[in-house]
Amino acid sequence: MALNPRYREGEPDRHRFGKHVKSLRMARGMTQEQLAERAGLSADTIRRLEHAGFSPSLDTLFKLCLGFDLLLSTFFISYELGERDEARELIDIVSGRRDPEDIEMATTMIRLLFGRLDQMRADTEEDA
Repeated sequence: MALNPRYREGEPDRHRFGKHVKSLRMARGMTQEQLAERAGLSADTIRRLEHAGFSPSLDTLFKLCLGFDLLLSTFFISYELGERDEARELIDIVSGRRDPEDIEMATTMIRLLFGRLDQMRADTEEDA
């Protein structure tokens, strides 16, 4: 994994950071206002983050990750790599603020979904 040269020089690329925040928000189908509400931040803060208007504090980053249902480590790994890690995001969602019953239900649903996807692929391969 190659680090952004500006990062090594102590000057993070705020525009790339803002694009990253926006891409995570868009991938979740959230508006800036919805993310702000989930994160306990103002919509103006989200707008300023996405448009590289300021460098966020650690507290703001923690709140932002709360709004995304991500661990801070997942947020920064995807930033550094320049792409989302959906498998890690799923783990973060499950390991977050969920009751054991919710996790069990989600696991059952994912198993059913993947089983159905596998069956659909097998049917498609048979038809080909």
